[in-house]
Amino acid sequence: MPKNKKIKKVLVIGSGPIIIGQAAEFDYAGTQACRELKKEGLEVVLINSNPATIMTDKNMADKIYIEPLTVKTVEKVIEKEKPDSILPNLGGQTGLNLAMELAENGFLEKHNVRLLGTSPEGIRNAEDRQCFKDMMEKIGEPCVASKVVHKVEDAVEFAREIGLPVIIRPAYTLGGTGGGIAYTIEELEEIAASGIRMSRVDEILVEKCISGWKEIEYEVMRDSNGNCITICNMENIDPVGIHTGDSIVVAPSQTLSNKEYQMLRTSAIKIISSLKIEGGCNVQFALNPNSFEYAVIEVNPRVSRSSALASKATGYPIAKVATKIALRIYFR
Repeated sequence: MPKNKKIKKVLVIGSGPIIIGQAAEFDYAGTQACRELKKEGLEVVLINSNPATIMTDKNMADKIYIEPLTVKTVEKVIEKEKPDSILPNLGGQTGLNLAMELAENGFLEKHNVRLLGTSPEGIRNAEDRQCFKDMMEKIGEPCVASKVVHKVEDAVEFAREIGLPVIIRPAYTLGGTGGGIAYTIEELEEIAASGIRMSRVDEILVEKCISGWKEIEYEVMRDSNGNCITICNMENIDPVGIHTGDSIVVAPSQTLSNKEYQMLRTSAIKIISSLKIEGGCNVQFALNPNSFEYAVIEVNPRVSRSSALASKATGYPIAKVATKIALRIYFR
């Protein structure tokens, strides 16, 4: 596909602060993106609050802003630099959340800034817990018994209905922030309140706990023409119940039969196609170790921490290819 000639100047949102041993992979991805944009002859503007990154080296972008990653700050940078496009899905959850807020409040449309890669609707369908659940039901993909709530009282009511323990998954957060497993009503009230507070949209998913199932991930790539490939699959050594960010992950999977591998691969491609993701995407599954029963946990419509592992394990430059896809247009 040819490059969109309307794209001249791109704003890249960085990953923000990095804790040692955590989230440095977003700098890895963002650096790939900046290099690729420069190779394409585009002017690159970067905003990142963390100076201790490779992407903030002076040769990575034409203009670099080391400023707080807030909506107000990004708006000021856009007003000053006047980029025609913004690349939001290579800076982790921070970049994605900021871009979505700017799209939803009308700022991007007002300043004629296009969102590259996956559309706001696609991001919303993947990140918003209720939208995602509805989409999975629509395409016939199994999900764990769950309910989206915005109040602690509603979380408690649903938990009593399906029984404890339950998993709390906040919408629009990174690394499971604000979520957890509740074994008692007291724990549920505490975690639910935290999750609602941490969520950008004050929303959590209360889900039946299936701790002990295998946790499997697929790294998938799709372009605007609908072409899909799976880069690789990964298996978490720890089962469901331990967050993937805290678990040892191996690529490729070690304990799946070919039937299980192909079953989940087919599902991953079906999901990314229905969400119309453009670029890299991470699909997470729970697989019953005693049967072929599985459930879709969630989808990251962006380069994730698992993407860095998949990229290094396979040698496939996920962030680089995702950037190229974002710059291309498909003529129907």
